[in-house]
Amino acid sequence: MRVLGVDPGLTRCGVGVVEGVPGRPCTLVAYHVIYTEPDEELPLRLLHLDTELARLVAEYRPESVAVERVFSQHNVRTVMGTAQASAVAVLAGARAGLPVQTYTPSEVKAAVTGSGQADKAQMMAMVTRLLRLDAPPRPADAADALALAICHIWRGGTRARLAAAASAVRQRVAAQRSAAKRQGGTG
Repeated sequence: MRVLGVDPGLTRCGVGVVEGVPGRPCTLVAYHVIYTEPDEELPLRLLHLDTELARLVAEYRPESVAVERVFSQHNVRTVMGTAQASAVAVLAGARAGLPVQTYTPSEVKAAVTGSGQADKAQMMAMVTRLLRLDAPPRPADAADALALAICHIWRGGTRARLAAAASAVRQRVAAQRSAAKRQGGTG
């Protein structure tokens, strides 16, 4: 599974692309940081994010997109910008017809380090180790995006497989009921 992870931000938006399967080491495909100028008008900043995310989705052709879920912060201005960038990332995945999943920071930390309370240094070290990199990805926004992609592969991939299995069972049961009704049974 190839996943494009997005650590949304209005000034710096981290993007990481990772391949892997649940329970196995993942492989780095690429990582980027999309920058916007703080003194630009908001619509132009969002348009730049949209254009770049669409370009990266087209270039790397992920099977899924994972975006950090916006959480409450004390600085309302910061959370608004993050929420707007998050919406652009979700839209980029949806526009490409891809499944999009959001994860809280603590879900990502727990998936990558085993602790939902891990700090930035622990996250950076684990992303570097899990992807077998020679050096930590910089800046931290890129490492966070890679952690989101790893989290989705390990957690979201399992969720998707369980959902697909449940759907297959429901379809089989519905087909059996339909066949029973055709044969005159009560199903």
